[in-house]
Amino acid sequence: DVRAPAAGIVKDVLVKEGDSVNVGQAVCTLEEGGAAPAKKGGKKAAAKEAPAAAAGPTADIEVPPMGDSITEGAIAALVKTPGEACAADEVIAQIETDKVTIDVRAPSAGIVEGWSVNEGDTVTVGQAIARFTPGAAGAAPAAPKGAAAPAAPKADAAVLPAAKSLKPATPASAAPPAVSPAASSAPAAGSRGETRVKMTRLRMRVAERLKSAQNTYAMLTTFNEIDMSNLMSMRTQYKDQFMEKHGVKLGFMSAFIKASGRALKAEPAVNAIIDGDEIVYRDYVDVSVAVSAPKGLVVPVLRNVDAMTFADVERSIATYGKKAKDGTLSIDEMTGGTFTISNGGVFGSLNGTPIINPPQSAILGMHSIVQRPVVINGEIVARPMMNVALTYDHRLVDGREAVTFLKMIKEAVEDPRRLLLNL
Repeated sequence: DVRAPAAGIVKDVLVKEGDSVNVGQAVCTLEEGGAAPAKKGGKKAAAKEAPAAAAGPTADIEVPPMGDSITEGAIAALVKTPGEACAADEVIAQIETDKVTIDVRAPSAGIVEGWSVNEGDTVTVGQAIARFTPGAAGAAPAAPKGAAAPAAPKADAAVLPAAKSLKPATPASAAPPAVSPAASSAPAAGSRGETRVKMTRLRMRVAERLKSAQNTYAMLTTFNEIDMSNLMSMRTQYKDQFMEKHGVKLGFMSAFIKASGRALKAEPAVNAIIDGDEIVYRDYVDVSVAVSAPKGLVVPVLRNVDAMTFADVERSIATYGKKAKDGTLSIDEMTGGTFTISNGGVFGSLNGTPIINPPQSAILGMHSIVQRPVVINGEIVARPMMNVALTYDHRLVDGREAVTFLKMIKEAVEDPRRLLLNL
């Protein structure tokens, strides 16, 4: 959904239904202000406000659908207390699943009468979790001066504090860790205490999938090193112009993702999967980018990266990174993916062997950039070098294909002109 950032009037719609749009593209112009509702006329406004002023019958709020493969979750936070008013579409609770955190929103303005569940309880799709009286809260903002304009800021004021309160309330295990600092500061020295914290559903799911990958795949890792000099020089030379034109920073991930897309097309086995007794070859390239979120590892997917520009890639990564921190990634944004890239270098990792993200057949591990002595044209010089690792399923991918794939990425990153010339 594209939502209005503030009350106002939609002046121009810049796209048509069915048009393809990119992240960050302007789709309409909005004139902020409360004039829009007032122009509808006193009688119409009064007629629209009348139903909001009258409280409707109390009804149950149920757990919303959470995705095709998700049937249950745990109550992560009850944002509203019994008797508290809320605006239409305001978040009143959060449900943590093994993939994402789902917001439960108020169907209309009203009052949350009470909860039938507690934080930490397991709930299923369609289960009633709250009693809700619609309309009762709508009378309060409608009273002043009879115009609907003040109601919009009221709704914003109700939504924003709730959004701010989600950060401390989001982790289901927020309470136990809060005790540990006090416990650790109590003894002067030599504390040997222990703190038990319940694993979040996301962490349990990550652990299950990673162990399943180890038990199922014949994983083998091949290594290489990349001279980052040319890519760093290109970034230094064009980063300001890139930022000015595209509104996003130029990083290194876009080059690696574009190089991976090209290599996946050249070595289709790395982009394939085993399904029973069949091999499924995909003619599209969707790259999952491993992102460290507050609750655990998440892997949003960049789709059709072979058709994306550097700017498209950087914009998508920035958007997904923000959503991962806020816990607002949707299931659709993390579903699919034919290949994964994990950048442990941002944490200082020098080398490692990444684990395949099922049901994919390979994963690329990036590591930190370190100045090292290398021999070039018979001379020892210092160059910024990055170690890279490709873990692949040896049941499907042969060593020749894996080494060739990683070498193609190395060549493209060391000389970014290859990406432009399709070499």
